[in-house]
Amino acid sequence: MTSYCYRITAGAGLSNRPIRLSRMTTSSSRTVEISRLPQNYCSNSNHHQQRSRMVLRSRKIIRAAAVVEAVGPCGDGEDKAAAAGPCAYAVEDLSSLTTEESESESDQDRTAEMESKEENGEKKNKKMEQSQTVKVAVAAAVTVVMGVGNRVMYKLALVPLKQYPFFLAQLATFGYVIVYFSILYLRYHAGIVTDEMLSLPKAPFLAVGLLEALGAATGMAAGAILSGASIPILSQTFLVWQIILSTAFLGRRYRVNQLLGCFLVAIGVIITVASGSSAGHSLKEAGIFWSVLMVVSFLFQAADTVLKEVIFSDAAQRLKGGSVDLFVVNSYGSAFQAFFICLLLPFLSKLWGIPFSQLPNYLKDGAACFLNIGTLSSGCDGAPLLPLLFIVVNMGYNISLLYLLKISSAVVSCLASTFSVPISVYVFTLPLPYLGVASSLPTGFVAGAIILVMGLLIYAWTPSVSTSASPSLPN
Repeated sequence: MTSYCYRITAGAGLSNRPIRLSRMTTSSSRTVEISRLPQNYCSNSNHHQQRSRMVLRSRKIIRAAAVVEAVGPCGDGEDKAAAAGPCAYAVEDLSSLTTEESESESDQDRTAEMESKEENGEKKNKKMEQSQTVKVAVAAAVTVVMGVGNRVMYKLALVPLKQYPFFLAQLATFGYVIVYFSILYLRYHAGIVTDEMLSLPKAPFLAVGLLEALGAATGMAAGAILSGASIPILSQTFLVWQIILSTAFLGRRYRVNQLLGCFLVAIGVIITVASGSSAGHSLKEAGIFWSVLMVVSFLFQAADTVLKEVIFSDAAQRLKGGSVDLFVVNSYGSAFQAFFICLLLPFLSKLWGIPFSQLPNYLKDGAACFLNIGTLSSGCDGAPLLPLLFIVVNMGYNISLLYLLKISSAVVSCLASTFSVPISVYVFTLPLPYLGVASSLPTGFVAGAIILVMGLLIYAWTPSVSTSASPSLPN
């Protein structure tokens, strides 16, 4: 550290004004000011040297320091004349902060501040990512639970309405319109749903309703011929359609581990459902046409979920970073679906073996059984509780699917729904009310479940760079 020494002379006539000490260098000059130097600063002691140190500080850090020390004896006692003579002082500047060093220190401070902000930003982003991961995990768990409940409650709801499954399907379709719009009305008056959300273009919702109606129509037609064990097997094509459509229309790209994971999940579900059953034989008996028609129904449903993902993305741009409420999508989508179902009623009633001319009487009898009143209520034990529970659970399942699609990728929501299939198979082995004797587990259930879990782990092994396709598997 460089130090500089200065010498000043103080006499008897020294005033109390501040003493300014200047240091000249080739690059800059600095002035050290001592606010006051008393005239009687010299000590009357006989010591050869008397030292006093003074440290000058800035408000924040030490900028300069000066040491004032007496280097010569001063007059004392009888030597009054000598006292009037000059006293010698040495002033030493202890500051090592030159102008360049100060600027360098300022740059270092700014760099440290920027690094601190970047570090805080990284911590904040990491915390947000962790929070988002937890949110997706919880939503996926809820989707699995609701998916299992949806499959089980549908089976239970058909116990009292076993003669009126078409009535149950239409009750759910038109009941959703009333419930969804009622919730939408309440959320609008609560300020959750805005006018901007309601003013979004309705053409995409119209397309959603058409795809859902076509998916329901073709699915009902094929489901009336195919066995119950073969439908979950064919439903695995839904995941394939999602990947193809999201790649074609959304520009999504999937990693090898994701594709392999999805493939293993589908294989695991097929083994779980098909082992020990006559699914393969049933597919041969039903014929290739009805199997292809069921696959086409899953194409319509996969296109519907991809279109909903497009709606969310487009709404985020139109709302300037905002997000459209789930019940806006559900309400308008269900309304247009009910509209197209009405147009398809003649076709759908014929699929269920109900002449269109007898459809009003069929719906009337189904309503009587649903309410468990009148002479037609025999054999309708469990109504209306079980059908209502199915509608509530199915509604919660659809909402959870749409929410999981909104906050994550569609393939994640699809895998969550697919995972509910083997769990449902296991639940049906339990002694559930109204179902009578519990079924036994397929022989390959454990093997299929292990393959399915391996597929999920492989899919999640490397985080996806881009979001995936659309929500989960159909009912």
